[in-house]
Amino acid sequence: MAVPVPSRQLFIAGEWREPLLEKRIPIINPATEEIVGDMAAATAEDVDMAVDAARTAFFRNEGKDWSSASGAYRAKFLRAISDMVYINLMIIIVKIQSSSAIFFFLDLLLLPISMQILERKSLLAKLETIDTGKPLDEAISDMESCASCFKYYAELAEALDLKQKITVSIQQQSFKTHVLKEPIGVVALITPWNYPLLMATWKVAPALAAGCTAILKPSELASVTCLELAEICRQVDLPSGVLNVVTGLGSAAGAPMSTHRHVDKIAFTGSTATGIKVMTAAAQLIKPVSLELGGKSPILVFEDADLDTAAEWTIFGCFFTNGQICSATSRLLVHESIAAEFLEKLVDWSKNIKISDPMEEGCRLGAIISEGQYEKIMSFISTAKSEGATILYGGARPQHLKKGFFIEPTIITDVSTSMSIWREEIFGPVLCVKTFTTENEAIELANDTDYGLGAAVISKDLERCERFTKAVQSGIVWINCSQPCFNEAPWGGNKRSGIGRELGEWGLENYLSIKQVTHYTSEKPLGWYSAPRKQ
Repeated sequence: MAVPVPSRQLFIAGEWREPLLEKRIPIINPATEEIVGDMAAATAEDVDMAVDAARTAFFRNEGKDWSSASGAYRAKFLRAISDMVYINLMIIIVKIQSSSAIFFFLDLLLLPISMQILERKSLLAKLETIDTGKPLDEAISDMESCASCFKYYAELAEALDLKQKITVSIQQQSFKTHVLKEPIGVVALITPWNYPLLMATWKVAPALAAGCTAILKPSELASVTCLELAEICRQVDLPSGVLNVVTGLGSAAGAPMSTHRHVDKIAFTGSTATGIKVMTAAAQLIKPVSLELGGKSPILVFEDADLDTAAEWTIFGCFFTNGQICSATSRLLVHESIAAEFLEKLVDWSKNIKISDPMEEGCRLGAIISEGQYEKIMSFISTAKSEGATILYGGARPQHLKKGFFIEPTIITDVSTSMSIWREEIFGPVLCVKTFTTENEAIELANDTDYGLGAAVISKDLERCERFTKAVQSGIVWINCSQPCFNEAPWGGNKRSGIGRELGEWGLENYLSIKQVTHYTSEKPLGWYSAPRKQ
């Protein structure tokens, strides 16, 4: 059954507002190439209003400001948001026929609940699939991750009440010092299109838990579920202005957020090229940034690996989310002694991947996000062929899909380290393959990249895996797996893959400012200067 895409405006100060210029952006389903709706296109003036709303909420008087509220208070809203995302697939129908006062009272309480429990998790997942082209099963998993992330940061918000004041040991007895952890202020959150709601959650949840107020700007290619997050916040009565959601083009809405004088911090996830622009803009005002950027991550398969197990993890690490994931282990380094047999396994596993409309049951590879991204990936493949690489499998549109931006899972061999297909982030279902002879050679090839987000190693030799863990230059290392991610563990990269870490306590620290408070406790004067003579 078709799922209608809600028509939303900008979410500013707890209300839906038409953009000042009344412009709209079409929403295109990448699996059908059809326009399925539209969304508001904000400009700098709309951003100004969103920043003002966030600033008002942060500094609101009469003890009602978000920044000075307790973590326990903020946690109530984070849990309410989690519950609204994670609501189960049942529809609660309350049928109370008694006219007694108590049943009438229960009816009033339960009626709003019965209206809300309308397959919200399923609805959000379907909207995500329509918007991004990712398989529905993946989208459902993403929604579960969003809900658990909000719940996790609710717990950290509560714990923050106990950690906001830290006593520092000072040897000089006339002084007492403590450290305060305070919300950094109004934060701009700019998120990508591959995991629209999840990447937003990774920023919104810790920012709100810390006591910050926020303006969320999702990608113009996929904003639908972020707008539904705004609607959830409205329904749980999140205080006005705490979270504002502004949709629109990066140049018209994202750039003004990066240069806004009243934004205290920018958190950005996206391409390295755009991250450089964000960082450059922030530098003009000495504004702190956290950046989660591109990747070109390696996966090493050694000669002692179980080949079927290694094959599944290899294709999962590269083809999951249609290959559109910054941490994709898209550079395969395989020991030369098993290369021929392993590549046969990879082709067999790849042939078994179901490529279909992402709403179909069992789909494991859906559509690329947009026509522009589709053309970019195909250009990478074409260039690789012209430079002498071999397309071992895939590299074209699936023959049974005439519409939509679909690309077969693609495996490319005979690749040199100078080729763009090996060095640049493709952001699509393309795996590049090289062989190695020794462990040192494998590590050298793994580190020969401008990026440093993730890396994986497949081997039964755990001492070898430990050596690789220490030698590889990346923020994340997977041993005998690829891509698992947990709320409690830090996520982020080195080199051109970004600055800072998200998730875990590290994600919360992104939105906290440290203040030293020192108290002179002695009644005696300092005695450094001579006291003036009394007249």
